[in-house]
Amino acid sequence: MKAANLKTSHRLQRVMSTLMRGGEWSTLELGATAQVQAVNSAVSELRHPKNGAQIDCRQGKDPKGNRCWYYRLIAPPPGYLQPGLFQ
Repeated sequence: MKAANLKTSHRLQRVMSTLMRGGEWSTLELGATAQVQAVNSAVSELRHPKNGAQIDCRQGKDPKGNRCWYYRLIAPPPGYLQPGLFQ
């Protein structure tokens, strides 16, 4: 997989910024808040060794009982402080 670099990708920075707010985010919530279409792909890119984020994923049910996926940030990439800012 060719992953975008978090340091230069505004798309990945929006997803990381959203996840850094804490808690679990459904695919729908994360996509709408971060303004991305392919949430699972963005999460996969953030997990890529190039970026190094630790993100948990679990399957669950939404309030209507439909199957959905939830994402939670375990640890940001090494040196990551906020969008566009690294140590």
